[in-house]
Amino acid sequence: MSDRKRHWEKIYSDKTPLDVSWYQKEPTLSLQLIRNTLLAHDAAIIDVGGGASVLVDHLCNEGYTNVAVLDISAKALAYARERLGEKANSVEWYAEDVVHFKPPHHFSLWHDRAVFHFLTDKSDRRNYVAMLERILEPNGQLIMAAFAIGGATKCSGLDIVQYDAEKLMAELGDGFELVEERSETHNTPANKQQKFAYFRFVRKTEHITTGQG
Repeated sequence: MSDRKRHWEKIYSDKTPLDVSWYQKEPTLSLQLIRNTLLAHDAAIIDVGGGASVLVDHLCNEGYTNVAVLDISAKALAYARERLGEKANSVEWYAEDVVHFKPPHHFSLWHDRAVFHFLTDKSDRRNYVAMLERILEPNGQLIMAAFAIGGATKCSGLDIVQYDAEKLMAELGDGFELVEERSETHNTPANKQQKFAYFRFVRKTEHITTGQG
């Protein structure tokens, strides 16, 4: 077990999903941005770092039929599967580290709330972006949320990287076009405020080469 996986399994062993700092009762802004993509309800969607998040519940309730959830913590995913009950059978579940993820198919939408900002190692960020370029469909949508500039510098005992649009686009490269940007002040269960920045990108078709997949 890697140190990163051991860390997150311990987090979910020590706390319930309702107690972790990133818990949202209603993932309102994520849902708004997903609706703004105007994707068909059978489009392949993956929630990266979804863990025990209730976003998957809302997507299923809104009629999205091709949803996947990825998280490094198997314990976090177990919470979500138990909560969903029979609906969990229609969701793809991946207990893997995102930087080593080898997805079995392409996706039309990649949603990441608060995973990328934990990748403080440049090589991890390069691996993440390279995977995005392999598996996100032409004109695919990318929604990312990270701690904003001037916000938190640590989370769950780990250093993070703060982002604004310019800094994130420098990481993603020329293959993605920023189409929407939002901000949010998240109130944690401990009643602390965290400044988040949300970004929606479209993958540019002119930067896609043949032979990917």
